[in-house]
Amino acid sequence: MSMTRQRSRQKSRHNTPDDIATQGSGNSSPTFSRGTGSPTNSRSPSLANRAGDNGKAPKWQNWWVRTLWTFVMIGSFFAIIASGPVSVILMVVGIQTWVFSEVIALSSVPNRERKLPWARALNWYFLLATNYYLYGESLLHYFKQFVLMDGVLQPLATHHRFISFSLYLFGFVWFVAGLRKGFYRFQFTQFAWTHMTLLLVVFTSHCIINNIFEGLFWFFLPISLVITNDIFAYVFGFFFGRTPLIQLSPKKTVEGFLGGWVSTMVFGFFAASLLRRFAYMYCPVRDLGMNAITGVDCEPDAIFLRQPHHFPAGVAWVLTRLAHALFNTTTPITSVDIAPVQWHVVVLACFASLIAPFGGFFASGLKRAFKIKDFGHSIPGHGGITDRMDCQFMMGVFSYLYCQTFVHARVVGVGTLLEAAITSLTVDQQIELYRNLGQYLIGQNALPVEMVPPMVTL
Repeated sequence: MSMTRQRSRQKSRHNTPDDIATQGSGNSSPTFSRGTGSPTNSRSPSLANRAGDNGKAPKWQNWWVRTLWTFVMIGSFFAIIASGPVSVILMVVGIQTWVFSEVIALSSVPNRERKLPWARALNWYFLLATNYYLYGESLLHYFKQFVLMDGVLQPLATHHRFISFSLYLFGFVWFVAGLRKGFYRFQFTQFAWTHMTLLLVVFTSHCIINNIFEGLFWFFLPISLVITNDIFAYVFGFFFGRTPLIQLSPKKTVEGFLGGWVSTMVFGFFAASLLRRFAYMYCPVRDLGMNAITGVDCEPDAIFLRQPHHFPAGVAWVLTRLAHALFNTTTPITSVDIAPVQWHVVVLACFASLIAPFGGFFASGLKRAFKIKDFGHSIPGHGGITDRMDCQFMMGVFSYLYCQTFVHARVVGVGTLLEAAITSLTVDQQIELYRNLGQYLIGQNALPVEMVPPMVTL
């Protein structure tokens, strides 16, 4: 008798949460008919049918709740985009902080943290120090000429990396000085967990903010591609899903995966054609006060301009015959005008559909490791903010690196030259450079003589 109880106790101890969830109780537990493997139920047919109807209700209830909050998030997203780059940056920083909080909470042990009063404060200090370094790098890269001209900001900009490293060293010394006997393993686990979160969350947010400075086009479209893929993968999986895709996410199906891929490529191709027409989207951010109402004006890059793409002779013949049959026109169709940026967005769409979802699978594996369903409950029908951002982080890094490698031209900006002049030249050399540059501009008739200070013409 004791042996039987011990075995049952061991069996229940090794059950996974999924096993426990599928186990019934008493006489209502489902059994399987011998030979067919199909589930049967000991209850009456009417009760079984009623249970099946009740099972469909939560599915459709979740569908409507999820759909409602999807439209709420999309509407809020568009409103923030229209408000200007400052609002977008604040949104990214807010989401990053929110995600950091949810992920750090997974490793928290309240009983131990009560005995280590500065444990949480140290986590947030490392977040602030990392943000100071990464976002300072972004501001220096894109607004260097303005920062270096300010008497207060110039020393901070010149020594930014050393200051950032000093801030990190302070946190490192704080951590080592706070080590307590009996808590070593817990404290080092927290230290490693915090740094992993900083790498996966804060560094990727830094790449996303750099995309904003390159132009809202490169921020808006990558995020929209992930959202589009998520929506259409859910729709195709909901209505046509039959084949499981990956064990980590049992609800994901091959049909949803492929349907989302095709839909995202089509959306990206035509969305790029539409957004390339608006200077507010394609102009790099050089004025933080801009918004959709005030607008902005700049010369569009060549990739945003439509260029003719010629069809092969066979394809042109087929298209011409088809146009004649449908529209009774004899005009030959030999080419189509497409902006190069549309092909770049197709590449981004493929990544958003085929690779970025593995960020979600990674998050699913992490949740299974901690035996939780969602990272939080802040968004009805969607879980926590981390559950919505898991794919966006990978997409942000890829779009940034892809654009820096294949899209944006590598040119030396004014900020880079100004930094070199300030940090590498003496005052006398800077004055000589000033005079020579002024004389050159006068010789090129680019600067009227009356606008030139007297020292330039000496």
